[in-house]
Amino acid sequence: MTDRLPAADLRNMVATLRAERTAMLDFTSTLSDDEWAAPSAAKGWRIADVVAHIAATARNFYTPAGLRTAFAPSLEQANEDPVARRRDWSRARVMAEYERASRRATTLLDVVRRTPITRVRMPLAELGRYPLGLMIGGALVFDHHSHLRHDIAPALGRPVPPTDADRIRAVLTWMIAVLSNQVAQAPVAGLDARVALTLTGRGGGTWWIDQAGVLAPSGGPVAAHVTAPAVTFPDWGTQRSSWRDSTVTITGDAELAARLLDAVNVI
Repeated sequence: MTDRLPAADLRNMVATLRAERTAMLDFTSTLSDDEWAAPSAAKGWRIADVVAHIAATARNFYTPAGLRTAFAPSLEQANEDPVARRRDWSRARVMAEYERASRRATTLLDVVRRTPITRVRMPLAELGRYPLGLMIGGALVFDHHSHLRHDIAPALGRPVPPTDADRIRAVLTWMIAVLSNQVAQAPVAGLDARVALTLTGRGGGTWWIDQAGVLAPSGGPVAAHVTAPAVTFPDWGTQRSSWRDSTVTITGDAELAARLLDAVNVI
C-alpha cells in the first residue's frame, strides 16, 4: 500500500544513512569493553548484539542471505537468528562487519536510487512489499536511528546523539510505509472511519489512516485527529513505550483513535 503515499526522497535517505553510520561509528568507538557487553534496552540483546543486528541487516541487502529474510514468516525471528550466530564474535569482528556492510549498503542505495530498479517492489517477511530503494534506505536509517537513540545510549546512561529534520523525515517515511502495509494486511477492528495523524516539529507531517492503509491527506472529513511530536513516534510507534504515556493529543472520536493507536507497532 506504499503507492498511496508520496515517493520517498531517496537522495535524502542516502545522506541520512551516511550521517547515521558516522554517528554509530563515533558512538561505539567511545565504549569501554564493559559497555560493549552491557545489556541494551532491546530485550535479550547486549549492545554488541544490536550492532551485530544492524550489520547483518545491511549485509542482507547485497548477499543471498537477504532472501531468507525477504520470505521469512516472522521478521523478528529472522532478526534473532543472525544475532545468535554472531554472539560469540569478538568486538573487532562485529565492528569490521558493521563498517564493511554499512558502507556497501549505502553505496548500493546510492546506485539503486538512480535506476528503474529502485521502484521494483520486494517482500520483507510479514511486512509486505516495498520499492527496493525505499526498503534499503528506510529500513537502515530506521534501524540506526531507533536503536542508537532508544536501545543503546539510554541503556548506558549516555546522552542521546542529536538528530535533525532530514533524519526524522527519513525514519518517518519508512515507519509510515510499514504502518500502511500492516493496517492493510490486518485491518484494525472498528476502524470504520479515517483518522488523521499529525507528527509535529522537525521532519513531521500529516497522514490519513483507514482500513486500506495510510494515504496523503486530500479532501473529505476525518473522524479523529491524533497529534504528537515527530521525535517521539519512533518510541511509542514501535511500542517501546505506550502512546498513553507520551505527548499524544486526540480530538474528535477518542475511542476510534485509541483503537488505532493501540494497534500501532512498527517493527
